[in-house]
Amino acid sequence: MQNEESLVHRAQQRETEAFAQLYENYFDKIYRYVVFKIGNRTEAEDLTQQVFLNALQSISSFKWKGRPFSAWLFRIAHNQIVDYLRKKTRQATTPLDKSTVISDSNPQLAIERKLDIEQLLLATKRLTKAQREVISLRFAGELPIAEVAKVMDKSEGAVKALQHSAIVALRKTLVVTNNDSK
Repeated sequence: MQNEESLVHRAQQRETEAFAQLYENYFDKIYRYVVFKIGNRTEAEDLTQQVFLNALQSISSFKWKGRPFSAWLFRIAHNQIVDYLRKKTRQATTPLDKSTVISDSNPQLAIERKLDIEQLLLATKRLTKAQREVISLRFAGELPIAEVAKVMDKSEGAVKALQHSAIVALRKTLVVTNNDSK
């Protein structure tokens, strides 16, 4: 935390290397969070870049309030996603970008993987908004429970409960879906 605080302070002083290090530290987590939320890798790259551009432009306003710097970045990402989805509501979208499927020499395996990803994305749509947020922050953003709690402004116990209920709901949905497809 001390190192992060020092990096943020240096970035606030417009030290390019410090912001570059923050970018390196958080880009992958923010990107995974964004791609999980919108389901399109190309758009997620653009949105993630915009998150860091916004962070760079407003880093001087960041203040330590007992929350990690990552919570601030994830809040910016969340706002970018909301804006993006608002703009997309009038356009037809596909829920899953074909580029999310890893190319494989085994076409059968590639098709099964794509179906599994599509089923998971459909199943997450049945979760509550709070459950989806916990799942995306925990598993796509790879944040620990304590950081998720700070990002969502909830207690760690509430986050654990939301995560547990989301996983139970996903299991039920995916079991039903798999049984129906047999």
